[in-house]
Amino acid sequence: MAEAGRPTGPVDERALAESVTFTSELIRIDTTNRGDGSCRERPAAEYVAERLAEAGLEPVLLERTPGRTNVVARIQGTDPSADALLVHGHLDVVPAEAADWTVHPFSGEVRDGVVWGRGAIDMKNMDAMVLAVVRAWARAGVRPRRDIVIAYTADEEASARDGAGFLADRHSELFEGCTEGISESGAFTFHAGPGMPLYPIAAGERGTGWLKLTAEGKAGHGSKVNKANAVSALAAAIARIGAYEWPVRLTPTVRAAIEEIAALHHIRVDAGAPGLDVDELLGKLGPAAALIEPTIRNSTNPTMLEAGYKVNVIPGRATAFVDGRMVPGGEEEFHATLDRLTGPGVEWEFHHREVALESPVDSPTYAKMRAAVELFDPDAHVVPYSMSGGTDAKQFSRLGITGYGYSPLKLPVGFDYQALFHGVDERVPVEALHFGVRVLDHFLRGA
Repeated sequence: MAEAGRPTGPVDERALAESVTFTSELIRIDTTNRGDGSCRERPAAEYVAERLAEAGLEPVLLERTPGRTNVVARIQGTDPSADALLVHGHLDVVPAEAADWTVHPFSGEVRDGVVWGRGAIDMKNMDAMVLAVVRAWARAGVRPRRDIVIAYTADEEASARDGAGFLADRHSELFEGCTEGISESGAFTFHAGPGMPLYPIAAGERGTGWLKLTAEGKAGHGSKVNKANAVSALAAAIARIGAYEWPVRLTPTVRAAIEEIAALHHIRVDAGAPGLDVDELLGKLGPAAALIEPTIRNSTNPTMLEAGYKVNVIPGRATAFVDGRMVPGGEEEFHATLDRLTGPGVEWEFHHREVALESPVDSPTYAKMRAAVELFDPDAHVVPYSMSGGTDAKQFSRLGITGYGYSPLKLPVGFDYQALFHGVDERVPVEALHFGVRVLDHFLRGA
């Protein structure tokens, strides 16, 4: 076994330095996605394509909409009989208000061993680490065991229509042979207590169900009695939805997460046992409960309201939007419950919908991901978990590709990785990037 934290194989000082440089330079390319179609990922796509080409690959740039650019390249493996592995990362980022930040969010500043800026965590760091690994392979003449398909996508922070959805629907041939994929939000250090560094690998995602609710009523003067007030009907429905307590529904991934994390707390539990009080159990798991709690049930959070144009005019229509999420297998319950909660006079529909995902935690690939983390951090406790939100893995699942969240980072105590997703002062330690490059190299070469 290599000494923990020491470079192995083709990873050299140049690869480590490039992971930092590429992260910083990608952050400086403003790819803010406001969901209104104004984002232009092309400059970032050209940046990664150029560096892939320098490594001897033949990247293809693809667009559904001008400027919304995706990049796909394939690395030939040494075993032609092996299934291919997809490695994907998105190039767009969510908005950032510069006035709220310690440093400018698109500066890419490297200060005190930390790279600052929007995308440092979500997910230009992973984009950069993959570039660094691929280029290190090219310099050393190294090839992975199986074909690796690399995809840099547009539009993940909105609907993915111009990104992974477009690639899956219109360019499936580029992913021929891919059966599994890795991307963001996994294998990062989660400090669950003294001497308990967890590395959760995502093996599931709740489904996305963004809802539009519409109430139709009778328009009229604000001073008159109105029994068909659309605002009142909608407000009542939204209040019921917001107050509803969804029942616990444990998926195989979440059950595995509960049992493994509980065992680390010296608690023996059968997560499939009838009558288990999951909420009570989570209270005994300390900070680690945060990895499980968002994914044990469906959820519906009202987020937007639209109605009226003048205070003394009762509008004839009112609309609202709700961020709904469904655990794998929870779709039927979700539908039936929304029908009941909205009530008469209020209609609901999906504004945006994507499937829930569930991936095996007993697969050879999961075992190799675990082993790669443990090689470079012998103190690691690798555990499975399910994401409360979603990634481009949803779109690629249409091609039969099983997805995992695996973007390794070794983080110091007190570094709140999850809070920095879409948060202020997003940043990533340089040493975390170095760790990620080493782990990715080791895993991807032998995956």
